Amino acid sequence: MQHATTLAYARQRDAEDVLGHYRQQFHFPKHNDAPVRYFTGNSLGLMPRSVRTYLETELKSWETYGVEGHFEGPHPWMHYHKLFNEKAARLVGALPLEVVVMNTLTTNLHLLMVSFYRPTQKRFKIIMEGGAFPSDQYAIESQVRFHGFDPDAAIVELVPRKGETHLRHDDILATIKKEGAETALVLLGGVNYYTGQLFNMADITRAGHAVGAVVGFDLAHAAGNVALQLHDWNVDFACWCSYKYLNSGPGGPSGIFVHERHAHNAELPRFAGWWGHDEGERFKMKKGFKPMPGAAGWQLSNAQVMAMAPHLASLDIFDEVGMPALRAKSEELTGYLSWLLDELQTEFPQSGLHVITPKNPAERGCQQSIVVPKIGRKVFEFLSTNGVIADWREPDVIRVAPVPLYNSFEDVQQLYEILRAAIMQNS
Repeated sequence: MQHATTLAYARQRDAEDVLGHYRQQFHFPKHNDAPVRYFTGNSLGLMPRSVRTYLETELKSWETYGVEGHFEGPHPWMHYHKLFNEKAARLVGALPLEVVVMNTLTTNLHLLMVSFYRPTQKRFKIIMEGGAFPSDQYAIESQVRFHGFDPDAAIVELVPRKGETHLRHDDILATIKKEGAETALVLLGGVNYYTGQLFNMADITRAGHAVGAVVGFDLAHAAGNVALQLHDWNVDFACWCSYKYLNSGPGGPSGIFVHERHAHNAELPRFAGWWGHDEGERFKMKKGFKPMPGAAGWQLSNAQVMAMAPHLASLDIFDEVGMPALRAKSEELTGYLSWLLDELQTEFPQSGLHVITPKNPAERGCQQSIVVPKIGRKVFEFLSTNGVIADWREPDVIRVAPVPLYNSFEDVQQLYEILRAAIMQNS
C-alpha cells in the first residue's frame, strides 16, 4: 500500500477502519486537556470503560451477600476462575482444560518451572534469551541455583550475531540442536521486550522436543498482541500477564497454559494448594493432594475476584473482536509506523535513527524499538512534553507500541510529526 505522511491520509485510514470505534471504549490520560497519544500498551494498557461496571458488580455482591457471595450473585466467587477458561483459551489458541487465570506472572513462572524444569546431572541446561527481562533472568537463575547447579554452566543465552540487533531464527534452532543432549528446558519470551522480536514458537517447540527438552514460553509481550496456537504448536507450558496488551490494570492477574498431554499426570511434581485439589473432594479437608485435571491443578488459592474483574471486562472485549481481526489491523498500523520511521531515516540520515525491531511483520508484534544515538533521551523527553506517552528502556531504546484496540492511524501520524520536530530541535 502506498502511504503518505499527511494528517489527511491518516484520518482517511481511520475512517475506513472497521475496528476504529473500539477506541471509544477506553479511557485516555489527558495532556493540556486533550487525550495523549498513548503508545505504552506494551507496559500498561489503557483502562476499558467497562471495568468500573464489572468491579461494581462484585463490590455489590460483597456488600449484599458477604461470605455468601461465594455462592450467590451474578458471578458466584466459588467458580469465578471458570469464567475465564474459554475466553483465555481462545486468546492463546488452547483448550479450556489447558488454561487457568491465577496469581501473577513471575509467581506462575516459578510454579511451572517447579514442574517442568527437572534437571539431572547429564541434562540440566536451560536455553533462554540473552538480555531477557530481569524477572525471567532472576527466576531462571534462582531455579538453577535451587537445584544445585551453577548458572554460568547451566544457562545458555541466545545473543544476536556481532553487529546485529536481533536473533536469527536459524541460530536459535542451531543452538538447541547443539546443546540438545544437555538441555532440560527451552524457555523464551514469545516476543522480546526490548527489540519487539516475535519468535517462531512452533519451530522452536519442535526443535526442543526433537532433542528431548521441555519447551515453555513467557508470553508477557505476546498475549493479546500476536496470534497464538499453543495447543497446536505442542508447547509444554506458558504463562502471561494481563496488564500490558490485555488492559487489566496494574498488577493484573496472570494466565497459565499446560498442554493437555500433561493434564492427567498426577505424578508431575508441583507446589500444591487447596484450590488445585480435586473440587469434588476439596471440602472433605483430607490429607493427600489430588490435582484437578489440566491447568486448574496448578492453582494455589481461590480467585482474586477484585483483581480479576477488570481482566474479565477486557477478555470480553477481546472475545468480541477476535485476535485475527486485531492482528490484521496491528500489521497495518505498525506497518504504517515502520514506513514513517523509514521516511525519517531518509530525511535525517545524520540523526542515526534506526529501528532494532525486525522489518518482517511475521517477526514482530505491534512494538517498534527506536534508537536515536546521542540524542535519544532528549527525543524521548520531547515526546513526553508534547503529549506522547512512550517508553524509555536503557541504554538507548524508545519503545512505541500502536495497540490496535485503541490506537489510531492519526496517533501514529502525530507521533511521526512530533518525532520529526524532536530530531530537528536536537540535531
